[in-house]
Amino acid sequence: MESALTARDRVGVQDFVLLENYTSEAAFIENLRKRFKENLIYTYIGSVLVSVNPYKDLEIYTKNHMERYRGVNFYEVSPHIYAVADNSYRSMRTERKDQCILISGESGAGKTEASKKILQYYAVTCPASDQVQTVKDRLLQSNPVLEAFGNAKTLRNDNSSRFGKYMDIQFDFKGAPVGGHIINYLLEKSRVVHQNHGERNFHIFYQLIEGGEEDLLRRLGLERNPQQYQYLVKGNCPKVSSINDRSDWKVVKKALSVIGFNEDDVEELLNIIASVLHLGNVQYGDEEGNACITSDTQIKYLARLLGVNGTVLTEALTHKKIIAKGEELMSPLNLEQASYARDALSKAVYGRTFTWLVNKINASLSYKDDSSKTYSVIGLLDIYGFEVFQNNSFEQFCINYCNEKLQQLFIELTLKSEQEEYESTSITWEPVQYFNNKIICDLVEEKFKGIISILDEECLRPGDASDITFLEKLEDIVGGHAHFVTHKLADGKTRKVMGRDEFRLQHYAGEVNYNVNGFLDKNNDLLFRNLKEVMCMSENNILNQCFNKEELSDKKRPDTAATQFKASLAKLMEILMSKEPSYVRCIKPNDSKQAGRFDEVLIRHQVKYLGLMENLRVRRAGFAYRRRYEVFLQRYKSLCPDTWPNWQGKLADGVATLVKHLGYKPEEYKLGRSKIFIRFPKTLFSTEDALETRKHSLAVMDVVYLSAIAVQAWWRGILARRRAKQRRQAVDTIRRKKKKKQHLFVKGFIYRHKERCPENEYFLDYVRYSFLMKLHRNLPKNVLDKSWPTPPAALTEASEHLRKLCMQNMVWSYCKKISPEWKHQMEQKAIASELFKDKKDNYPQSVPKLFLSTRLNGEDINPKALQTLGSEKMKYGVPVTKYDRKGYKARPRQLLLTGNSAIIIEEAKVKQRIDYAALKGISVSSLSDGLFVLHVPSEDNKQKGDVVLQSDYVIETLTKIAICADKINSININQGSIKFTGTQGKEGIIDFTPGSELLVAKAKNGHLSVTAPRLNSR
Repeated sequence: MESALTARDRVGVQDFVLLENYTSEAAFIENLRKRFKENLIYTYIGSVLVSVNPYKDLEIYTKNHMERYRGVNFYEVSPHIYAVADNSYRSMRTERKDQCILISGESGAGKTEASKKILQYYAVTCPASDQVQTVKDRLLQSNPVLEAFGNAKTLRNDNSSRFGKYMDIQFDFKGAPVGGHIINYLLEKSRVVHQNHGERNFHIFYQLIEGGEEDLLRRLGLERNPQQYQYLVKGNCPKVSSINDRSDWKVVKKALSVIGFNEDDVEELLNIIASVLHLGNVQYGDEEGNACITSDTQIKYLARLLGVNGTVLTEALTHKKIIAKGEELMSPLNLEQASYARDALSKAVYGRTFTWLVNKINASLSYKDDSSKTYSVIGLLDIYGFEVFQNNSFEQFCINYCNEKLQQLFIELTLKSEQEEYESTSITWEPVQYFNNKIICDLVEEKFKGIISILDEECLRPGDASDITFLEKLEDIVGGHAHFVTHKLADGKTRKVMGRDEFRLQHYAGEVNYNVNGFLDKNNDLLFRNLKEVMCMSENNILNQCFNKEELSDKKRPDTAATQFKASLAKLMEILMSKEPSYVRCIKPNDSKQAGRFDEVLIRHQVKYLGLMENLRVRRAGFAYRRRYEVFLQRYKSLCPDTWPNWQGKLADGVATLVKHLGYKPEEYKLGRSKIFIRFPKTLFSTEDALETRKHSLAVMDVVYLSAIAVQAWWRGILARRRAKQRRQAVDTIRRKKKKKQHLFVKGFIYRHKERCPENEYFLDYVRYSFLMKLHRNLPKNVLDKSWPTPPAALTEASEHLRKLCMQNMVWSYCKKISPEWKHQMEQKAIASELFKDKKDNYPQSVPKLFLSTRLNGEDINPKALQTLGSEKMKYGVPVTKYDRKGYKARPRQLLLTGNSAIIIEEAKVKQRIDYAALKGISVSSLSDGLFVLHVPSEDNKQKGDVVLQSDYVIETLTKIAICADKINSININQGSIKFTGTQGKEGIIDFTPGSELLVAKAKNGHLSVTAPRLNSR
């Protein structure tokens, strides 16, 4: 993960714990935005994964990605849902402790997709067999079935889960998935009978109508038009562009088959789904204030589909059974009561069928070898996140209560894990201040005084109980609570934003107003007794299991919806507390489901309600970064000479040496028993930046190292091939001998190191003969060829004599062929080598170039200048540049060498004649420039001082001067500077410095400055 820190300015940090300004909500959201824009939808808060729904397909869920995260340390790769899945799986396998992954977020944030990705990861990466593959298929296929019956299109999400789901995946000792178990929570049954505008009922109704075969629809009495059914028209949204109901129907039918539903199960299940639609179409009329059913058509279909008596059903839908003093009386219902009874039956039938469906899936997933618990478990909790709508009712109250409990558990477990990690590594734990939301949980669930207890009491008490009397009772009992307020108890400012039928709770995530209308009915969730009796008589096997006859004889009133939910939530807390938790927090970036759109206001709302800032604050209360010693040392060891390339001592000592070299201050870090803890992100950032710089030099070293290995391998190959060739030759030699000779040859080889004797004389003679024949075939071709076969020990002295004779003969032959001109050329080159080799930078460039007899042709020299030579013959001429002794102005000149003197000419005029006898010496720099100085006696009145010249052929020119003047030992090669004498004995200095290009100019200090490139490393 640390490798991405160098790009943090562009893509943010991969872990919010590394935010420098971790208390700033703006910095938190800006980091989310940076990553979202780069399609990096996952970010950590420590071990918590924050996931932003991209609303588009990303190529990050392939099998290659799964393999990339498989078995890899959690922080070694970039954040991903696969990293969480793999970390839980490896912890389960290595620590033998059950795990759970808690996925939360509001509708549309991607919770269901996250749980699917985790299941897919386990299906692909876990060990498999035929039996295991069946379980994998059933685990995966349970998703489309549960989505069809439990998901619906809402304003915020086209595939919103309208129930909470906890799934246990069971693994055997080999780590293969062998079973599963699902627990469902708080199905939104009210959606069966009512949907808000722009929303739909559960998917299965539309899938059946759109995808069902004609024969099936005819048998069920359905039409291929959702608008015909009262339970499907209230949201006025039968079609959704992102949903293909016909295609989804095929997927669901296949999934039911894979899970293990037979044809009878499917038929009876679809009968129930169709019966719910027919129930919605039951219409009532008014007869003297009593309700009556106006059409028998729906009753006929219902009787057949539910397997009940039509007359009995009709009576149950229009009458209520009352038991008074042991007598049963049938009381007629008015229109409102009859509609309530019909809707209550629809909700009860669908809700209980959904529970049966979950149990049926559990039966197909159950681990068959359950004689003893030999399996480990990973739990997946996909549950609704904190919900705040314009109008919040009983469902939102339950959902937010659930989130309060989960937040309480989350903070406790996070603090507990932090404290355990500190203590396990001998780091002092500093208590963290945080908002303990137990006070809110108690406000909701406390016995006798909590909101749920007050609601239950109001539902059960005799008399005219209503939603308003419930609100008044809340004001009396919990009115003084700091986290509770109503319109009556509020101040003037708050009353403006609250209705008289609302109460407000101050949750951990913020304030929420709840409208009490419908609280009592939804909490009672009552189904009239005679309707239960009808369902208990059903011939539909599914309904027969859903409506148990024991309910009728049970005199105890069933628990209310809130109490049931409270009890199931308590069990869920027990389950989660018994497991090692991991967390996935899902965020939706916008309400319009658009890819690439980042709605900051909406995201700030979710960051608050998910408690992410509180989580970050708890995680950052101590040290921002912690890693095991081996991981930290492996990554950063190249930054310290003492730990690079390998540290041989204890890991703790290696890390201590490394951080000391890096200059960490004592308050910036602590060393635990097995981990290093770094307090500030900036400390880690500077370390990571240093590593990025170091990588460039390491890359060069790697290239050199790999090159050396390649050369070594190449050379070892050559040696091996030579040895193999020698062995083959030896074998061939032995094979060529006759049998008798073979015996002598082998025996002679055995005695080859002894003095000459009858046993080895044949072998030694053969070796001498072989060497001489080999030498004859491989004699050197020229004097530069130094190759010579290695002689046997007995011929070492003779071989050396032969080598010398051969060389003398080649030298003699070579010398006979040399022309006088070539001999003169080589003599000059030999002198140049003696003078300049390894002393002047541009000497190597002169070696392959021939020295010419002159660089000036007859027409290049003015005839008058030639006349001044008189009888002297010109031996060499070259164009030069002369630098004035005052001001160092460059002037073109010609340098002519004769037998007695060096003459400097300007066109037809002789500017200076220097007799060789008067030439004191010649100075030249060690760089690649062409400047040289001819030194003359200062007391000689004929001379004007030393001469500063520059030649493009400086090696050739100085060699010619040295030969003509016989001054081979008078050439001085200087480094740094050359001093010379000017007019009237004044001293001048030439400074030489290496540079990128040749530059000659007068410096500010009055010296002549020469900058010359370094062409050769001496």
